[in-house]
Amino acid sequence: MEITLAALHGRWTTLVIREFLKGDHTFTELRHALPELSDKVLSDRLAHLTGTGVLDRRRQPGWPPRVHYTLTSHGRRLGPVLQALWDWGAQHQPPSSTETR
Repeated sequence: MEITLAALHGRWTTLVIREFLKGDHTFTELRHALPELSDKVLSDRLAHLTGTGVLDRRRQPGWPPRVHYTLTSHGRRLGPVLQALWDWGAQHQPPSSTETR
């Protein structure tokens, strides 16, 4: 479990993976899909996920250089894990502040 949590470490990581579960992306495509995410954090998350073997990074020749990222088979296996986390969260939402009064 610790290995999985280490791969998912960091704010935004699960949302970045969610986008890759929809298909391959370039940095620019991810910026448009997650506009609240800063370039620095997105770069950090992509480097982390590439380093953990969740993503594969492919640089295309040409100018300007374009880098495509894709989930590895290892990364695709996180789909059901994220779905289970989402399902659990949807079923266990904390009470709103008005309900606790």
